[in-house]
Amino acid sequence: MNRNELRKADINLMVVFEALMLERNVTKVANKLFLGQPTISSALNRLRTMFNDPLFIRVGHRMEPTARAEEIFRHLSPALDSLSVALSLTHDFDPGSSTMTFRIGMSDDVEYGLLPPLLHALRQEAPKVVFVVQNVDHWRISDLLASGDITVGITQSRGLPANAKRKLLRHIQPSLLRADASDAPLTLDEYCSRPHVLVSHIANVSGYADEWLAQIGRSRQVVLSVPQYSSLPALLAGTDLIASLPDYTAEAMAAGGQLFMEPFPFKTPTLELCMVWLSHIDSDPAERWLRSRIEAFMGERNLLSLPQ
Repeated sequence: MNRNELRKADINLMVVFEALMLERNVTKVANKLFLGQPTISSALNRLRTMFNDPLFIRVGHRMEPTARAEEIFRHLSPALDSLSVALSLTHDFDPGSSTMTFRIGMSDDVEYGLLPPLLHALRQEAPKVVFVVQNVDHWRISDLLASGDITVGITQSRGLPANAKRKLLRHIQPSLLRADASDAPLTLDEYCSRPHVLVSHIANVSGYADEWLAQIGRSRQVVLSVPQYSSLPALLAGTDLIASLPDYTAEAMAAGGQLFMEPFPFKTPTLELCMVWLSHIDSDPAERWLRSRIEAFMGERNLLSLPQ
């Protein structure tokens, strides 16, 4: 292997190349890397000269890679991962003085129910650090991790890439939320007869609860499907509507005293909330600090000891 070839390389150009391979769009790459479009175009021209290949061919609004670009990417991406790990070992992380930006992905039930105590702790420990939260769900998390849009994700995770790591944070107990107070929880018959609000990011009108009900020969009536949990308090207020949601989100919504939380009237499977990240940042001091704080303030073993 001729190491002298490395003298021709500019790491910044390699980062731009990787971003172009992932995004296939100059504007998106510029936004992702916080650079101007002329800078990205100039970098692409230098890359074409370096590799003596067009690398990307414009097809509509996308930049499709050439065969040589695909081959380069297969070798370059793991090399950049290794280089990132090596560089992370050259410095410690001081949360008190750091001005880093962390990009975290989480589903909106987690954002509503578990983010506030985490953010309170992070703001005290790392007052200059910036946290960018992006909405994710299990079908998007792999792509967002691979593209670098997030470095850690918190959601019900499935189908992760081979180089991903997973940490169980807590078990999810499905719960009910209602606006009408009662001394007794809903019976199964009442649950099935009441109108339901379903939270679905893909505009479905059936979800986990419908699958569980079908297994015992029952069904419910979903009369409203909305894309996010944060709208539930206003939608349920003053109505007979009920909603099914994770226990930590229901607890947060019921804390205001206008809504009431209760368990499901039938046995349900236990779901898992996980934290996931890619293996190449596993030893990064800053990312390890962030993951430790997420586990401390979102993990079920530690949640009961937090101040209310």
